[in-house]
Amino acid sequence: MKIQKFTIAMLVLLCGIAHNTLAQVHPDEVIALGKVEPYAIEVTYEKTSHIIFPSGIRYVDLGSDNIVAGKAEDADNVLRVKAAVAGFPTESNFSVITEDGQFYSFDVCYSDHPMVMSHNLSKGMRSSSRDKAADIRFEALGTTPATLTGLLMEALYNKDERQLKVKSEGYGIALSLRGIYIHGGKYYFHIQTENTTHVPFTPDFIRFAIVDRKVAKRTVVQERTLEPLRLYKPLLTVTGNSKERNVYLLDVFTLTKGQVLEIEMVEKNGGRGQRLKVRNADLLRAEPLTKLRLKF
Repeated sequence: MKIQKFTIAMLVLLCGIAHNTLAQVHPDEVIALGKVEPYAIEVTYEKTSHIIFPSGIRYVDLGSDNIVAGKAEDADNVLRVKAAVAGFPTESNFSVITEDGQFYSFDVCYSDHPMVMSHNLSKGMRSSSRDKAADIRFEALGTTPATLTGLLMEALYNKDERQLKVKSEGYGIALSLRGIYIHGGKYYFHIQTENTTHVPFTPDFIRFAIVDRKVAKRTVVQERTLEPLRLYKPLLTVTGNSKERNVYLLDVFTLTKGQVLEIEMVEKNGGRGQRLKVRNADLLRAEPLTKLRLKF
C-alpha cells in the first residue's frame, strides 16, 4: 500500500515538473522558429474559387471535410477550392507544395459572397509575397533545393553559349546538345530543336537511354532508359523557321566501354525525329554551375 502511494506521488510530481517545463516555453517562441505566414481566403458552397500558383501542384492537404480541393484539368498549377458544407461555422485550412519546392499555407473562412474568387500567386512571387512560402527539398533532387534547381535550369535555358557540338539533322529538323553541366550530383542537359521548314514540328516525347552495342554473330542491342528528374518546360511545337530550347535534369552517371547515351526526339504523327549519340568523353566535359548569374 505504501509502495502504491509512493508511485502515485512520484507520477504526480513528474507530471507537475513536465507541465512547468512546457509552460515556460511561450507558444509565440515555438512558432517563431519557422513560421510560414498563411494566406487568408474565403470560399462558398455555390461557386468555386481558383488559386494560380507559380509552378505545378505536387501535394495538397485539407484541414477538414468542410472544404474540397483539386487540380484543374490540363492546368497543373491551378487549384480549385470550394465549400463542401454550406455555411460551415469554424475556420479551416489547407496546405500546398508545388513542383518548384514552395510550401504554402491557407486559412479558409466561409462566406456567402466572397470578395475575391480567383487568386494569382504567380504574380510577384520573387518579391513581397515570397515571405509566405517556404522552400521544400525533394528527395529526387538531392541536396539542392527545388527553388535553386529551377533557377539553375532557367539560367541555362537563357544561356546563349554553346559548349558541345553534338548534333543530328534531317528533313529540315536539327536536334543539338548545346551543353552538359553538373551541380549537386545532377546533370543538366541543354538541348535545342530547330525547324528550318514551314511545317510545324510537334515532339511526342524525348528519350534518354544508355545503349550497349556488341557485335558477335549478330548485333545485340541492350539499352537502359533514364527518366529525367525534371524538365524546364513542357515539350512545345517548333513552328516553321524557329527554334525551341529546353533543359533536362538527370542523375549523374558514366558510360562503360562500348556504351553511348542516345537522346531521341520523336515527332508526333511524323517521321522527322532525330537521335543524338553522346559519348563518355562528352559527359566528362560537363561544366560545374558555379558562374551562372541567377535572377532572384
